[in-house]
Amino acid sequence: MRRLITPDGRCTEPTVAEIRRALADPDSSFWLDIEGPDADDFALLLDGFGFHSLTVEDVRQQNQRPKLDEFRGYVFAVLFTAERSGDELTFREHHLYLSQHRLVSVHNDPSPALEGLVRRLRESPDLTRGQPGFLHYLAVNALVESLFPVLDDLDDSIDALQDTLLVQAFPSTLGRITELKHSVTDLRRVVGAQREMFQRLLSHTLDHHPEELSLYWRDVYEHLVRQYEEVDSLRDLLTGSMDVYLSTVSNRLNTTMKQLTVIASLFLPLTFLTGFFGMNFAVLVGSIGTRQALVAGLSLMALSAVLQLYLFWRRGWL
Repeated sequence: MRRLITPDGRCTEPTVAEIRRALADPDSSFWLDIEGPDADDFALLLDGFGFHSLTVEDVRQQNQRPKLDEFRGYVFAVLFTAERSGDELTFREHHLYLSQHRLVSVHNDPSPALEGLVRRLRESPDLTRGQPGFLHYLAVNALVESLFPVLDDLDDSIDALQDTLLVQAFPSTLGRITELKHSVTDLRRVVGAQREMFQRLLSHTLDHHPEELSLYWRDVYEHLVRQYEEVDSLRDLLTGSMDVYLSTVSNRLNTTMKQLTVIASLFLPLTFLTGFFGMNFAVLVGSIGTRQALVAGLSLMALSAVLQLYLFWRRGWL
């Protein structure tokens, strides 16, 4: 699917021939968004726009890392968005061609961030202020800001997970912590690379755009810096959650061992008494054969158990 968006907010779904006619005017400004590119789209990128074959090959492979390559007359950038499914993150790769008058975005899967921007442009045609460079900013900013809801969702999940750990730590909780930690690690790698890449993009835009637009690019860079800091914070929270889990399991084990120790301690004097008076010496058998001896023995056992329970309670073991 192809969408052609002009700086005044008009959006159409042109054919390849119509796009080639628009390219015949060297001063025409537009944003071409390509979703699920086919052979005609790749030929258009190579022959129509004249983009380097290495960049088109990157678009075909869809297995890149965030990067920025400068060519004569345009900049090729790779940006990622993320979607959360359960505790796993799915990253969506976007390829952007940024030139002085035109923007071309290519992605295999639907992009909610860019679709939202298209709707904004339809509702507010003056959003781009008639500047092609401002359209570049809006597209890049939409992709960058799409990570904030994912980060907020992860933060809420980790907070709820920590609250659960304080009540009860299950083995399944440890698996969930591990999955979240892997997702956050992948997200940190992507955001960190995009932050470094955007430093180069920022220096490039400062040289090719007016000062007013440069302020907006700096704002996008600040978004990336804040995202990187939030990801680091989430990673620290998950490390703390792991420590809380291990502490909870250790405390639960200590409580269980304490309970078993109390039970064993209660039976220790009882075992001694029954073992001592159960010996088959004639002097013992002749002396404890009465009912009174039985009552005295049982009373001594009960007294020893009560005395131990009292001592355990005084020491705070119960």
